[in-house]
Amino acid sequence: MDRLWNPWRYQYITKENRPAGCIFCDLPKESDDEQSLIVHRARFNFVILNRYPYTTGHLMVVPFQHTDSLQGIDDLTAQEMFALVRAADLKLRQVYRPKGVNLGMNLGEAAGAGIAEHIHMHVLPRWIGDANFLTVIGETRILPEELSETYRKLKAVF
Repeated sequence: MDRLWNPWRYQYITKENRPAGCIFCDLPKESDDEQSLIVHRARFNFVILNRYPYTTGHLMVVPFQHTDSLQGIDDLTAQEMFALVRAADLKLRQVYRPKGVNLGMNLGEAAGAGIAEHIHMHVLPRWIGDANFLTVIGETRILPEELSETYRKLKAVF
């Protein structure tokens, strides 16, 4: 039997080492966007790589304002958020040439939000066959590219 070792996954699913406070409020305050994986900052939102991606290029668009609901952001923030989702779709298609793109927002823990206290929109490039038996049954993902390389590619086009 082959074994793939994913040491960060246990910490993530057990929520060990999750810092106090809100990660989406704290990361934009950091001075090193590369370390924080922030690929773009706009006026009301930012675009960040998912540190635990489902696919290579898995981005999130996040409002700077801390809120757990869509009603918690104003119209300008919502408009900019969707404009950035559209831009992320375009950039991912340019860089990775996926066969499709998933968009998703899980509002609340019951809806599957890993960070329920701060809304964010996922933008994921997808390819035919990327959800194979390993992902579906083994809950393990194989990513062909390091996050630092993904960051470099997407930072360059934003």
